Amino acid sequence: MTIDIDPHPLLELRWFEAEWPTPVAEVATPAWLDPAVARPSLAPPEAPDAEGVRALLRHGGFKPAGRSKPCSEYIRKAVEEGRFPRINAVVDLTNLAVFHGGLPVSTVDPDRLVAPLRVGLAPPGSRYVFNAGGQELDLGGLLCLWDAAGPCANAVKDAQRAKTTPETRRTLSVVWGTTAAPGRALALGAWMLERTVALGGVPSRLH
Repeated sequence: MTIDIDPHPLLELRWFEAEWPTPVAEVATPAWLDPAVARPSLAPPEAPDAEGVRALLRHGGFKPAGRSKPCSEYIRKAVEEGRFPRINAVVDLTNLAVFHGGLPVSTVDPDRLVAPLRVGLAPPGSRYVFNAGGQELDLGGLLCLWDAAGPCANAVKDAQRAKTTPETRRTLSVVWGTTAAPGRALALGAWMLERTVALGGVPSRLH
């Protein structure tokens, strides 16, 4: 699988695929998949300032505030309030990476997408459903992952049609890095690769 990336002055994108020996709902959840466990080693050690991530999202005209704030801010607040979201080990790994790395990360099911894939800005008026309740996110000006059917993931909320299901056997993880924290996306992607192997997954190389 390839992802074409439109030019963007603030984006440092990293991504990888992984195959799982069982459906993701059956992947065992180890003790380290808990934000209360000692912080793992990540280089560079400092998480990027939230403003750097917001600047990345604002560049195309999107307003990352309120319910449209970056998922990295949502996860950090959730952990601080003792409500780290639990879905399955694979999605929990993504949320833990977001918490420790300070960058938004999307994990979707590539078998639910239609090639070709690219990353680029959504035009004004673009929207998609992001949860089972049918709620929509206004995407205008936001960097998104696109497939042949339209936008399907971003640094705020991923499209419901692209999300993993209990039966998912392949995943695609996208780290939405920023030049405000150079090299951070690479470090976080490498950390996720190591933890993917620890969970029993077989990842591709980090792109």
